[in-house]
Amino acid sequence: MAGNKTPLRGMALVAALIASGPAFAQNVDFARKTITIYIGNTPGGSYDLYGRMLARFYGKFLPGNPTVVATNMPGAGTLRAANYIYEVAPKDGTAIGIVTETLALEQVVGNPSVQYDAAKYHWVGRFASSNNIHFQWFTAKVQSVEDAKKTESAVAAAGAGNLSEVIPNLLNKVLGTKFKVISGYPASAESMLAMERGEVEGAAGSWAAVRIGKKDWLAEKKIKIILQDVPERSPDLPDVPALGELGDKPADKQLLQLYAAGGAIGRSFILPPGTPANVVKTMQDSFNAMVKDPEVIAEMQKASLDLEPLPAERQYAEVQKTLATPDSVKQLARSIFGR
Repeated sequence: MAGNKTPLRGMALVAALIASGPAFAQNVDFARKTITIYIGNTPGGSYDLYGRMLARFYGKFLPGNPTVVATNMPGAGTLRAANYIYEVAPKDGTAIGIVTETLALEQVVGNPSVQYDAAKYHWVGRFASSNNIHFQWFTAKVQSVEDAKKTESAVAAAGAGNLSEVIPNLLNKVLGTKFKVISGYPASAESMLAMERGEVEGAAGSWAAVRIGKKDWLAEKKIKIILQDVPERSPDLPDVPALGELGDKPADKQLLQLYAAGGAIGRSFILPPGTPANVVKTMQDSFNAMVKDPEVIAEMQKASLDLEPLPAERQYAEVQKTLATPDSVKQLARSIFGR
């Protein structure tokens, strides 16, 4: 697990940051305020796990030690929450969002639910990269991407901005698979329940959420993981194909690699455009101190949650890279999704 190799050094850094007082606080005081974390998915998935972990600890590292609460705002593959943060939420640091890692990509490919400019969000920090996985129930005829080229399989999906819907549709167009995408499930928890009940044969979710919340499925081989939405195979799943390695034609490979790149944003937190610079800096510094704290590291290890922090400037860079996608790739994506 990244970020916890030298806990003593991390403890010393936290002490130094806290000791810096007003300079660290950037003249911002959250005393007697409540900060709300808007989680773009329903309870139970990795968005929810990481959002509630932030709510549990973040207030200790912010000036004035405010109350921090988490609330779920599912819808449109987390884009409902993304739009709320962009257009409606207060711009004083009291509203934070955790939404899809494909935030910028949905803008690039013209998702009609997008009502934001991803370049204008302020990034607070990242807990961990993400690895979205696709899996089939053990009784399903389709047990691989190759099987799906020959046999139709119904899979649950959670809206046009969610990888559970985007990737099967993308594979159908690019690789010729026959996934029957059943949309309308609020998030991965409901999709997985539908699969277990036999309403569908497959679903998708984060590897972190499955590894933590569905240990029995893995132990009893109730699911077969058939794809991971990353550029290269994760060391955790060396036998599962990565999205970035699929495709035959150069344009197809470039498109699939674009969708595989969202994991670098992972489970990150955003602030609304227009949040004052000193507030943004304070919240970034506080987040960076929090993820180096020995107690937080220990609690995340206890919860089996990955910790791979990424500085805000790297998140900005990843967003800009996605927004700079060549027009030819944009047009290919838009033609596939009819936008």
